[in-house]
Amino acid sequence: MASHEEEIREDLIKKFSYLEGCVNIVRPRRIAIEVSPDNFTPVFAYLAKDLQFSHLCTITGLDEPEKLGFIYHLAADSGVLVNLKTAVPKNNPVIKTVTPYFPGAEIYERELADLFGVKVEGLPAGHRYPLTDDWPKNEFPLRKDWKVNKNA
Repeated sequence: MASHEEEIREDLIKKFSYLEGCVNIVRPRRIAIEVSPDNFTPVFAYLAKDLQFSHLCTITGLDEPEKLGFIYHLAADSGVLVNLKTAVPKNNPVIKTVTPYFPGAEIYERELADLFGVKVEGLPAGHRYPLTDDWPKNEFPLRKDWKVNKNA
């Protein structure tokens, strides 16, 4: 008999054949998925709506050599946690908002915009977070190439 994690993996691959080899069971109750930005929204929506991953725990931003990576940590009531990762080029970092699925994601997405410089398409206008409104433009303190401006 297949484990719940294996059933989820098989369901995802059946629905999205391009996920073959991209869905890994890390350990019991932990699944890691890597997906291209173009395929991110359909996979995310399927996890949230159809597979009932009803809790967005957080979004982690990563500064990788040529890309910015984002891991969406989703949990189901069953106790299974999915880490859905996507990455975009540093020279044009654009992701789509997940606020239609999780309105509370707005704070995480503002944090990614402020700290990594990613443009979040569909994010409603609002205040910056966590940086102050007078923080210098194009200064993203969680990017590895960021340097403190000592003249400020």
